[in-house]
Amino acid sequence: MQIRRVAVVGTGYVGLTTGACLATLGHRVVCADTDHQKVERLRRGQVDILEPRLPELVREGLDSGRLAFVRDTRAAVADADVVFLCLPTPMGVGGAADLAAVEAVADQIRDALPRGSVVVNKSTVPVGTAERVAALLDRPDVAVVSNPEFLREGYAVRDFLHPDRIVVGAADRDAARKVADLYTGLDAPLVLTDAAGAELAKYAANFFLAMKLSFANNLATLCEHFGADVDDVLTGIGHDPRIGSAFLKPGPGWGGSCLPKDTHALLTICQESGVDFPLLGATIETNVEHQRRLVERVVAGCTPGDGSLRGVRLAVLGLAFKAGTSDLRDSPALAIARLLKERGAELHAYDPALSETRPDLSDLLTLADTPEEALRGARACLVLTEWPEFRDLDWERVAGLLGSPMVYDFRNLLDPDRLRRAGLTCEGIGRAPAMAR
Repeated sequence: MQIRRVAVVGTGYVGLTTGACLATLGHRVVCADTDHQKVERLRRGQVDILEPRLPELVREGLDSGRLAFVRDTRAAVADADVVFLCLPTPMGVGGAADLAAVEAVADQIRDALPRGSVVVNKSTVPVGTAERVAALLDRPDVAVVSNPEFLREGYAVRDFLHPDRIVVGAADRDAARKVADLYTGLDAPLVLTDAAGAELAKYAANFFLAMKLSFANNLATLCEHFGADVDDVLTGIGHDPRIGSAFLKPGPGWGGSCLPKDTHALLTICQESGVDFPLLGATIETNVEHQRRLVERVVAGCTPGDGSLRGVRLAVLGLAFKAGTSDLRDSPALAIARLLKERGAELHAYDPALSETRPDLSDLLTLADTPEEALRGARACLVLTEWPEFRDLDWERVAGLLGSPMVYDFRNLLDPDRLRRAGLTCEGIGRAPAMAR
């Protein structure tokens, strides 16, 4: 493997993971970020992101001299063989991806890039962005490549070092090979395609995952109607290798930093291109309707029938969009909390990942320091993030803290038998009320 000089612009989940892991593979990596305080913390080996193994890899990279952090983006790219753009592409007006950060950096580094270097779009971007970046750079001697990330929060380091596939797209096959060679030593299929194919592969992957989750949640509704158990049904179909069991898990809806913005961006692309893709729109609407339906269940169980939760105290266990991360971006837990708040509920919440960061959610809920603090006096408890420690709570004690015995397990995390023995009623998703698991 040829050791390369790599610049990474942006140190979020994708950028920091990319930089630290490429340094672990032996490359010399400089990461640039405009947040000066963040750069200083990273130089000291302080990682703000909750991501297993990432702090250790950052410290190893710093100690080895293969990883550095700077505030000057132009200086970072000045002698780089490969420059990764790992920048935010949030949902913009109308659902389209906002490429302002990508375009701004392309303009910033245009004259600083060495001849023969390669610029890589690592961010999730719409089809045609590689061409757009190439036009903004206006450097015929610099190639632009699409190399989308397929990293799951909570497993980002593992996914980078043990990938399912590596997708590299470019019109210039030599540039594509140069990027692919950075991953030499990783055992994964390599997909070489054009830039449009690589860009679309990322959107298609996230749409398909969202579709599976919406399917599982819709199936849970059907199971409740017929008194079947959704876990059994999903296990029954998940053994089929054509279907698989991954992402066939009912819950409070899908969210996070990728699926919502990417499905909306893909829908916008389809609409602008005149391509009818009804399955995509149905996937998004199913998710929204599923969350409304869960809220209606809580309302029906906690009010005398007037549809209002005014003055009703509810305990929420879990706010992060999934266990293993502190990320609140488009969290389904927060989406449900907002719907409950609109009905007048008084929300008290606990999440183990937020005990140190303490985000300001005061307009929505009261953030508790312990589960017990959130649970005390609540009319009902809602489990919205699948943290393992919630399964291991002392539910006999919880029964004494709650103002009524109702637990809504919207992750199907808990053992209904155990809660029943504690004197609690546990309602999951897609489970017959009387069925013990």
